[in-house]
Amino acid sequence: MTQSVVVQVGQCGNQVGCRFWDLALREHAHVNKKGLYDEALSSFFRNVDSRGGDRGAGGIIQHLKARAVLVDMEEGVVNKLLQGPLREVFDSTQLLTDVSGSGNNWAVGHLTYGSVYREQMVEQLRRAAEHCDCLQCFFIIHSMGGGTGSGLGTRVLGLLEEEFPEVCRIVTAVYPSAEDDVVTSPYNSVLAMRELSEHADCVLPVDNQSLLDIVSRISLMAHGAKPELVIRRDGTLASRRGGIAGAEKPFDAMNNIVANLLLNITSSARFEGSLNMDLNEIAMNLVPFPRLHFLVPSLTPLCTLADVSVPSRRLDQMFSDAFSKEHQLIRADPRRSLYLACALMVRGNVQVSDLRRNIERLEPSLSFVPWNRQGWKTGLCSVPPVGHRHSLLAVANNTCVKNTFRELRERFCRLYRRKAHLHHYLQVEGMEQSTFSEAAASLDSLIEEYDRLDGTKMADASRLGIAT
Repeated sequence: MTQSVVVQVGQCGNQVGCRFWDLALREHAHVNKKGLYDEALSSFFRNVDSRGGDRGAGGIIQHLKARAVLVDMEEGVVNKLLQGPLREVFDSTQLLTDVSGSGNNWAVGHLTYGSVYREQMVEQLRRAAEHCDCLQCFFIIHSMGGGTGSGLGTRVLGLLEEEFPEVCRIVTAVYPSAEDDVVTSPYNSVLAMRELSEHADCVLPVDNQSLLDIVSRISLMAHGAKPELVIRRDGTLASRRGGIAGAEKPFDAMNNIVANLLLNITSSARFEGSLNMDLNEIAMNLVPFPRLHFLVPSLTPLCTLADVSVPSRRLDQMFSDAFSKEHQLIRADPRRSLYLACALMVRGNVQVSDLRRNIERLEPSLSFVPWNRQGWKTGLCSVPPVGHRHSLLAVANNTCVKNTFRELRERFCRLYRRKAHLHHYLQVEGMEQSTFSEAAASLDSLIEEYDRLDGTKMADASRLGIAT
C-alpha cells in the first residue's frame, strides 16, 4: 500500500487541511467499524501504538497520527487546531509556526521565512517521508492571495522538488476573488503562479468566488421555496468546525468543498475499488505538456440529503452536472473550451458500463484536441462519501483555465502600472523589481500556450465546417 503526505501552509491551507482530516477520519470510521489499523488507514495515517489489536472505532483514533506537515507564520489557526477535537492526530514534530505572519507579502513568505526556516522544513518533510513505506505523493494546500500561503507555500513546493524529485507533487491552490480584501493579492498570486508552473506536477486551482457562489446557491435552495429545508451542521457543508476550536465561520462551508475535493481525489488511495486510479496516473495521463498542468476540478453532488432535503439525482444527471459550469470549482465553462484530457473519479456502487455509457453520451458535446479525442481516464472506488450513494469528481485539463489566469493578469497589471505597494516587496532582502516582470512574462507565456491550443480547435472546426 502506498502512502501520501499532506503539507498545509498558511491560514487557508491549514483550515482546509483540518477539514480534510476531520472528514477522512469520519469516512474511515464509517467503513472500519472495528477500529482496526488497516491498509486503508495507513495511506494517510500512521499507527503510533505498537500493541495492535482491536480497540474499537473510538480507541484507534487516539493512536493515529496524520501524515501531515503544518506550516503557518501566524500561529492562530494551528493553535485552535491543537485545542480542538483533532488535537490528538498531530504532534509537535509536525508543526512549524511563527507569530508575526507574512504581512500579505509573497517576498516575506518566500524569501525571508523561506530562508529562516528552510532547514526545519526540510527536516519535517524528511521525517514525514521516513514514516512511509512507499511514499507516492505530496499534497500541498495553500492560498494564492496571502503572504504565507503564496510565498512559503511555493517555497515548500520547490524544496519538495529538490529533496524528493521522484515523488509526485499535487497542489490545491485557492485563488482570490476580484473583490478580495487583500490589496496585494494580485502580486502574490502572479508571483506564486511562476513557481507553480515550474515546480508542480499538477495544480488543482480553486476560485474563492466559485466556492462562494456554490454555497450561496445551496443556501438559497435550503431556505427558498420550502421553509422546512435546512442545512444541517453535521452534513457536507458544515462539519463540526472541521477540527478547529471555536464558532463556525462563514468560510467554513467553502473550505469544506475543497476538503471534499481532496477526499474524492484520494479515495482510490484510501479504499478498494474495481478500477482504482493511482495518484501518479493523474499527471501521467492528463498532462501532455509540462507547464500545462492546471487541472479544472468539478464535484457532484455538492450537497447531500443530510444537508438539504432535495430529490436524489439520477446517476446520469450526476455526470451531466460535472460538466456544467455551476459545478466547476473555478469560474469557467469547459464545454465551450478545448479538452486536452479528462479524468472521471467515481465513488459508490457504479459499474464500468455506467461510465462508458455516460462518456459516449457526453462526448459529442465536448471538444477534445485532435490528437487525443479519446482522452479519458476513469477510476471507480467502491466506497461512497458518507451521506452519498455515489459521487463524481471530474478533473479536466481544459483551456478554459486561461480565463482565470487572464483576469488575474489584468488585476496584476492595474496595480503594477502604478507601482502601487511595490516598496513593501522591494525592501525584502533578495527581492528585485525584475522578479515581478519575470513572473508576469511567465504567466503571459502560459496563457499563450493555451491560446495556441484553442487555435487548433478553431482550425479543426473550420476544416470540418463546424461553427465555433
